[in-house]
Amino acid sequence: MRYLRPSAVGGFLRRNVAGVIALALIAALFFAARIPQVSDAEKVDVAGSYGFESRSIGLPQGYPEKQIRPVNQAYSNIDAWISSVGAAIAMNDLDGDGLPNDLCVVDPRTDQVSVTPAPVPGSERRYAPYALTSGALPMGTAMAPMGCTPADVDGNGRMDLVVYYWGRTPIVHLARPGVPQGPDAWTATELVPNTGGATYTGPQWNSNAMAVADFDGDGTLDLYVGNYFPDGPVLDPTRSDGVAMNASLSAATNGGKDAIFRGLPERPGTFAEVPGVLADDVSGGWVLGSAASDIDGDLRPELYIAQDHGKDAMLHNVSAPGRIAFEPVYGDRDPMVPKSKRIGADSFKGMSADFADLDRDGVKDLFVSNITQPYGIQESNFQWMATEATPQAMGAAMAQGRAPWVDESTGNGIAWSGWGWDVKSGDFDNSGNLAVVQATGFVKGETNRWPQLQELATANDTLVSDPAMWPRVSRGDDLSGNQAVRFWAPRPGGGYADLSHVLGLDAAIPTRGIATGDADGDGRLDVAVARQWDVPAFYRNVAPDAGNAMTLDLVHAGSRTFGPGSPVVGAEARLARPDGRTLVETVDGGGGHSGKRSSELHLGLGAADGPVPVALTWRDATGVPHSETVTLTPGRHTVELGQSATVIDQVVQ
Repeated sequence: MRYLRPSAVGGFLRRNVAGVIALALIAALFFAARIPQVSDAEKVDVAGSYGFESRSIGLPQGYPEKQIRPVNQAYSNIDAWISSVGAAIAMNDLDGDGLPNDLCVVDPRTDQVSVTPAPVPGSERRYAPYALTSGALPMGTAMAPMGCTPADVDGNGRMDLVVYYWGRTPIVHLARPGVPQGPDAWTATELVPNTGGATYTGPQWNSNAMAVADFDGDGTLDLYVGNYFPDGPVLDPTRSDGVAMNASLSAATNGGKDAIFRGLPERPGTFAEVPGVLADDVSGGWVLGSAASDIDGDLRPELYIAQDHGKDAMLHNVSAPGRIAFEPVYGDRDPMVPKSKRIGADSFKGMSADFADLDRDGVKDLFVSNITQPYGIQESNFQWMATEATPQAMGAAMAQGRAPWVDESTGNGIAWSGWGWDVKSGDFDNSGNLAVVQATGFVKGETNRWPQLQELATANDTLVSDPAMWPRVSRGDDLSGNQAVRFWAPRPGGGYADLSHVLGLDAAIPTRGIATGDADGDGRLDVAVARQWDVPAFYRNVAPDAGNAMTLDLVHAGSRTFGPGSPVVGAEARLARPDGRTLVETVDGGGGHSGKRSSELHLGLGAADGPVPVALTWRDATGVPHSETVTLTPGRHTVELGQSATVIDQVVQ
């Protein structure tokens, strides 16, 4: 055997120092970037505290069904691609019985927006499923609903519904107190004033995202509407003009311009569009998702915009009552952070987003769903973890233009999931730990079109703006069509395991919207899923060993005259656990892609069964901020928030 002298080895290293360093760096990055492997045995063990029971969702019958949409002739070779969105679902209390046991479902097979009871025990006795109507508002054939957002926009204590479309501006369906559930229970009104007439002639918005929050802190709800295609007849098969494609796959700014509406306190239920809030490079990025939540503790929600073909935007709220304003913030650049993963300036395909305190340290993190198709477009999801210790420190960083988050998706095993869509976090076993539920899948068919799409993904941006240059994606073609819902559960040693198969959530059907809420009031979060070109699904939580939980309905004082109360969107509850973790939950006005969680707050308490202090912060109906600590037991509680916090109803679990 031949041995090298130490001097020879040293000489070799000196002569090849650059190559040796490169190889060492490659090896280090390889081991750093590997997703942790989770064995089947560990998945079964982690899944022991979870359980779901699949139930069918009732929908109104008698409407003609289709499996693909008629589209503008310019899109004829990609009509399945154009038809790949529109399935949506929301869970909330729409009939005023005090439980979020009602669903608003958008079904692209019929293009109907339906209200139906969640399929939990006793639901069949409440009311029959029915479709919303537009009343006397002008409509047309070249339009389709894309999402349904529950929100009490007029503050009368009953949830209204805001429906957004391709082909027109959103419609606000105002609840009529005292009217039994059915089409007559709502009054359809325009969000944007229209000239009227039998046929719609207004702006042809193509909306795919909505966030509801009190952006300016005046006590009245505001709306963000994220648009995808530029205004135009996308769904008009009689036209071959008036439409466009994205000018880039990662930096396009030619999408439909987004809109922000300020709620008018003097005229409840009405809004005024506020021009110029968002810069053109933010507004035109082909939006598919958004999320709003207060990060810095000032009770003014920040806004994250997930852009499919543009750079995602992280916006710091610098509003004042009567004036909505945001400032963009960006993640730090360093040699270990590629520009494709820089928060506020990434180049990945943003599909949805959800703010949540994933590590329970009292500061909110952010999960962003992207396209992560292996051997296709393999980007990564973003698990942006806060780098500052307090909300106030987060605010100080954002005031300097910095976005104080770092992506930890790869090390936590949650980076790659498929063609991602909506995402929602929640404590599904009441352990105090948050799991993440993610919709995935794109177009289901028999012919794999990934080779052609990969060619487009590497093409020059001057080509992708022409729909004729796109690969054929029509009836029978497949792009990630066999992907299932992902259920990312936290592992005891850190990171996440996908329990979809173990929990029976792995139907190979493309999904879009995720909604969560405790529909049957048993203290366990249920899940509803919107499927593209298939029946929606409801998964009742039957976790066998779930811990105790606290459910909070935080409503405005004096808003319970006509219903269960108007949710105080943006109100926050903090609960310090004995193990040192802090549970932080915020009343969500509705964000994500096409799924909307219920308005109540859900806090998992584990084995704790005695009274615990809960710190509440909120803005009252006039915009004045307040904070108070109340002592509550496990179970359901309704708390009126005005000048003070008043517990008006307690139901022990």
